[in-house]
This record gives sequence, structure tokens and C-alpha cells, in this order.
Amino acid sequence: MESTVPPIETITATTDLAPAAAVGDAELLARFRPLFDDIAAGAVEREAGRRLPIEEIRRLRAAGFGALRVPRELGGSGVSLRQLFLLLTELGAADSNLVQALRVHYRFTEERLAERDTERGREWLRRIGSGVLVGNASSERSGNVRGRTNTTLTPDGDRLVLNGTKYYSTGSLYSDYISVAVTGDDGGRVTALVRNDTPGIELFDDYSGFGQYASASGTTVFTDAAVDPDNVITQQFRIAGQQAVLQLTHLATLAGIARRAVDDIAEFVRRRRRSYGHSTADLPRDEALVQQVIGKADATAHAARDIVLSVAARLDRVVDDRRAYALLPEEDRTAEADNAIRDLEVAAELDVYRAQSIVIELVLRTTTEIFEVGGASALDASLRLDRHWRNARTLSSHNPLIYRQRQIGDHLLNGTVPNNIPSVGEAPGLAADPAGEA
Repeated sequence: MESTVPPIETITATTDLAPAAAVGDAELLARFRPLFDDIAAGAVEREAGRRLPIEEIRRLRAAGFGALRVPRELGGSGVSLRQLFLLLTELGAADSNLVQALRVHYRFTEERLAERDTERGREWLRRIGSGVLVGNASSERSGNVRGRTNTTLTPDGDRLVLNGTKYYSTGSLYSDYISVAVTGDDGGRVTALVRNDTPGIELFDDYSGFGQYASASGTTVFTDAAVDPDNVITQQFRIAGQQAVLQLTHLATLAGIARRAVDDIAEFVRRRRRSYGHSTADLPRDEALVQQVIGKADATAHAARDIVLSVAARLDRVVDDRRAYALLPEEDRTAEADNAIRDLEVAAELDVYRAQSIVIELVLRTTTEIFEVGGASALDASLRLDRHWRNARTLSSHNPLIYRQRQIGDHLLNGTVPNNIPSVGEAPGLAADPAGEA
């Protein structure tokens, strides 16, 4: 199929948006907020028409948004994780689909940052620094609940070929490369990186969920799609910087959704002239109960954002500790020191689960309670206020909260380290469901 993005060689960051030195929060926000405002201005129209934000992704790419974490010497902005998540909450408020579409891209970037001392790590960081985006094709309808996949990567002469079908391929329609999870010859998980315009790849915008329409989470079919052997990476299931980043990205998106929901309903109330005979004020904006609902919702949006940024700051420290450990002389890299870093990584993962437990409940409740202030008028389809709850509910369902809360309890009671292998599928021993049940 024809690629929706320009060739890698032609991708360059816009010069006035790619600083050569580290920047503070205020400068980052000043740099990106005008773009976020433009993206937000078309969000309702895109939602109503189910239009993919291809132009919006292009503008984010040109602004260097995908290269935020890449070191400055490799073409990025070198921002901290906390700064990244600050910007993701703001983008989530503008259009939550865009953050979800870039979610795996940021995980992939963190993995390459962890190996920045290798040529492979530096090469991928240079590509990302030039504007390359990485999408995702990991989930299958069956077969990989314990990490195995039905999608295959097999030798074919002097090349490797991919065959299989992936679902929920978030962001791949917007990407240059697709990160494909497959089972290697030794039974372990590997990642195959393949250009999204490679012959033998079909990308479908057939996602059928009731929220996050434009996250490009459709089906990807691989038929003898060629893979460069140099672009096959053995998956290392670390804690900090991998699963923690994935989950915290969802929480940043949820915090952004809460912010936009509050701003939208406040604007609705400010303009509203209809009221009820049993109200205590002529205008809804002067009704004490309406003010209370808006105030509570605003407090929730601020709290969700602060929780995300607080956890991101702690994750920053753990990632920095792991980096410092990797730079130690070999004689100082002992099993005891490695275990100490590992314990910090487990703590960071659990911090994200705890945040998930609180942020999800806060945002889902808030995106329901905002309707208390408007009567039937708030249900007008042209407002699309329902999108906030639908999008929040969709994001919250990706990694069901009940399992995360159980992991927290199991760790607290029994010291069990969370299993962070990112796989979903049928239980072992079951035959594949011909109906393709999700």
C-alpha cells in the first residue's frame, strides 16, 4: 500500500522548533502550545467525521515531538521523562487519539536510549531524531497470552519474511516503521522493525471500539513482508522505561481528557441561558450546585495531572540510576548493585499501577459527572461531550484495573514481582476461536 508519510530521507525537523540546548518547562510549553491549540480546534470536527489526524501527526513530526527524548547531539530535544509527560498531558487535552498513537513510539525510544552506547541504539536514535515514527503491531486475537505469537518470522533465502495478522496496531498508519512482536526460533520474543510501506504489508483502519476512533488501532496483515535481519531486536523485559512508560502514557492521556472535559463543560455553562424553575439562581453559572460540580471536576483534572508528573519524576530518577549503573566500571557492576537498581525499577512499576488505580477512577467519574450541570442540552451531539467518557473508558480498558490492583496487593502481601510481559491472548491449551473473539 502507498505510505502516508514521506521517505525517511526527506524528513527533517523544523529548524525553529528544534532547539540545540536543554529547555525548561516554560519554554517547552511556549514552543508547543500554539500547535496544541490548533490541533484542539479541529478535534470535534475530526471526531464527528471519524477523520484520521494525518496532517496533525505530520505537524507534530515536523515540530520534533517524536524526538523529545532523543539526546540533542542525535537530533532531539533531550527532555526528561517528566517533561515528556507534561507535554503528553497537554496533547491529550488537545486530542487524546494522538497521544495513544505515539505511545509505543515513546516506549521504543526509551529502549533505544537504554542501549545508546551501541551502534544500533545510536542509529535508531538518529533516525528518531530526524523525524522517524515507530508504530505497533503486537496484539493477536489468539495465541500469545504467554508470549508466543502466531505471526512468524522465517528465513527465505538470504532474507527474513513476516507472515501473520495483528490487531490493535496502534499508530502504525501514521508511522514509518512498525514494531512487530513475533516469536523467535528459540521460542523467545523478538521485535521485527519493518517499514510500513514494505510490499506485503496491508494496513486497515478498521478499529471498531466506541472511543479513541482516530488512534489508528486497526488490523495489519503481513504476507511475506521482507525484514532486514539487522532490524530484529531481542526483547528485554525490563521494568522502568518500558512497561512503566506505556502505562503512564495512558494516564497522561486520561489526565488530558479530564482537562479538556472540564474546559468544555465550563465553556458550555458560561454560555448557557436555560435553567430550571427550582434553581437558586437565574443563570447556571451563578448556581452554587453547578459551581460545585465544576470546581470538583477542575480539582480532579489538576490532581490527575499532578499524579502523572509526580510518578514520571520518580521514574526519571530510576532511569537515570540505571544509566549511571551502566556507566560504572565493570568491577563495580556487581549482582548486589544490579539487584538494588532492579528493586527501584519494581518500585517504579508499582508506582505506575497505584497511579493507574486512582487516575482511572477519578477521570471516569469526572467525565460522567460533568453532565450534571447541563440537562438535556449538554447531550447535543454537536458538542461531542460524550467523547470524553468514551475515550477515557476505552483507554482504561486496555489494561484492566482489577489485574493491576491485584498485582499491588500480591506484592504487598507476598513480595511478588509484577509480571510485565506485554501479551494478551487465549489461555494455554484452548483452540483458536473461529469467530475471532477479542
